[in-house]
Amino acid sequence: FLLIFVFMLTLFDLSGKMFTFPQQTNSAHVRLTTSRQVLSAVTVCFRSFTDLRRDHSLFSLATPAFDNEMLIFNGASNNKYDFWINNKNVDFIGHDYKVNTWQSICSTWDSVSGLGQLWLDGKPSSRKFISSGSNISGPIIIVLGQEQDTHGGGFDIKQSFVGMMSDVHLWDHILSPCEIQNYMHHLNFAPGNVLNWRALEFQTTGRVLIEDKQDINTCY
Repeated sequence: FLLIFVFMLTLFDLSGKMFTFPQQTNSAHVRLTTSRQVLSAVTVCFRSFTDLRRDHSLFSLATPAFDNEMLIFNGASNNKYDFWINNKNVDFIGHDYKVNTWQSICSTWDSVSGLGQLWLDGKPSSRKFISSGSNISGPIIIVLGQEQDTHGGGFDIKQSFVGMMSDVHLWDHILSPCEIQNYMHHLNFAPGNVLNWRALEFQTTGRVLIEDKQDINTCY
């Protein structure tokens, strides 16, 4: 007999929800799943809330070729953000990083031009060259809460994220400035076609909570 197993893809609508990472660990994380394994351009957007003043990972995408295939890293100790593509990085400085405040972050990169850019609460950085000529090619592992030093692991407690994260979206193209503004200001926008917070497949490991999002701006 030929046995055919059908695995149902479970997608969760996390609208109005957040991931809470309540303590510093070298294990607790969220692993996000996508069927897309080749990306020639990307825009990733998310919101984070933390009181960390040390360096910490915000978004970690690794492949067998590069542990920092795409990494957004908050160098809080030096008041900068690091954006990595294909294990190459640039620093974005001068952004108004705030603790105990929801902040919206978007990063863009295109493999043809090699240019990357970071938007913090609707304010753009300078556009800088990172890496060109090579796509992001899987198998892709995407992690929130930790920074991958190996494909899917190698976590360092001193780089872990402590706080809350929400509204994670990933697109396979560069969003326009107006589209990024719409995301920043909670207006209507087309959700990510690679990762969509409203239809997300994920797995949590360790002490990570899924809670109603705390946002005082929605009280008015």
